Amino acid sequence: MASLTHALTAHTRLVGIIGWPVKHSLSPSMHNAAFAARGMDWAYVPLPVSPKWVKEAVLGLRALGFRGANVTVPHKEQVIPFLDHLTPEAQAIGAVNTIVVEEDGRIWGTNTDADGFLNDLLAHDVQVEGEPVLVLGAGGAARAVVYALARAGARVTIANRTLGRAVELARQIHMVLPGASFRVVEFSAESLTREAEAHTILVNATSVGMWPDVEASPWPSSTGFGRIKVVYDLVYRPRLTRLLRDAQAWGCRVIDGLGMLVRQGAESWRLWTGQVPPVDIMRQAVEEALREG
Repeated sequence: MASLTHALTAHTRLVGIIGWPVKHSLSPSMHNAAFAARGMDWAYVPLPVSPKWVKEAVLGLRALGFRGANVTVPHKEQVIPFLDHLTPEAQAIGAVNTIVVEEDGRIWGTNTDADGFLNDLLAHDVQVEGEPVLVLGAGGAARAVVYALARAGARVTIANRTLGRAVELARQIHMVLPGASFRVVEFSAESLTREAEAHTILVNATSVGMWPDVEASPWPSSTGFGRIKVVYDLVYRPRLTRLLRDAQAWGCRVIDGLGMLVRQGAESWRLWTGQVPPVDIMRQAVEEALREG
């Protein structure tokens, strides 16, 4: 965790991250660097919470005077029953990654992953409106990505090894965004070869390729990238996954998931503090933490 530049007092505003485990989280480094850069009397702390104590942890944020918290696996869905209300984003995605505690004690939840993903695409000058986008996966990360893409007007195709999960994801998002365009396809080399000729953007929303399995890839080795121009991998450990290396060799433009991590965190920071987040400082802190860790 980034070292604090000031002593903690009874006036220090507290935020943190709830998960199990949280010892490898990069969020403390990112947020504390932002507080230090702005000279703010705030501190961000890791909060390891066993699954059996989720209710107590959420309600304890209010009791202990926390301003809010991030939520990571496995608690993103489990915290929902203990919140006073959810934003439309959290309702649509079905998961909460940010909790805000208001001055009057109200606790509400939102999900900044969708905005973090879209904001990172925009930072890389990638426009998705009207574009055919192929998303790999139908888990928690995929829900945020598919919602973000559909909201932005992309034509989304979901490929998942369990076809029923992809169908259910499309159904859930379509209930919230009835005008969105969805397709669901089988996750097979034959199917993905066809889809690669019909899409311009590919997003890996699975954890395949994450450290330590750095030679694994969600994309079949026998399948080229067809007409795909941009490949985005939500994985950021390592920065250049096997998927991105293969796509780069094919001639695709590649983007790793570090920017989404930083920008979803920056949106949480804005909600807690009411200030414009220092995104560059936050990204630098995460890059430094990755090099050290």
